[in-house]
Amino acid sequence: MDDNRQMRTLLSAILGAFGFKNLIGASSIKEAQELWREHRFDLVIVDQRMGDQSGLDYVRWLRQKHISPSPFVPVIVVSSYSEKTRIIEAINAGVDEFLVKPLRPVDLARRIDSVTYKRRDFVHTVNFFGPDRRRFDNPHFRGPFKRIDDPQIAENEVFEFE
Repeated sequence: MDDNRQMRTLLSAILGAFGFKNLIGASSIKEAQELWREHRFDLVIVDQRMGDQSGLDYVRWLRQKHISPSPFVPVIVVSSYSEKTRIIEAINAGVDEFLVKPLRPVDLARRIDSVTYKRRDFVHTVNFFGPDRRRFDNPHFRGPFKRIDDPQIAENEVFEFE
């Protein structure tokens, strides 16, 4: 979904070259939402900013588990803006991957590979539903419960953080 026709055409050409079929574009959030009535999608690529609309509003709608037609669909956001605040905003909206324009086919292929073969587990909390937002492992973390399968520890054990 992108309000720019040339960007939709470019994305379709790249995805077609990758072997994707049945590509459908939308120029607005409303149009994209209506497409779900007749289609099911394996991947969503959405522009972060489309005129006065935010593609992240669409992502938030998709991630609403009880009303979305497909809350687990992989979502890649493309954006002309690369500021850290924009990236964090996208991650907090529930995107799987973030790609900065101008995009290169190799970068898009890497993001598609990531959402296809290295998909993050989904997290459901009171305020968030979407892919796990943790993007890196902290090798210095020595505390308990870094992962769900970490062994239980005694209550009186003390951990020192560096």
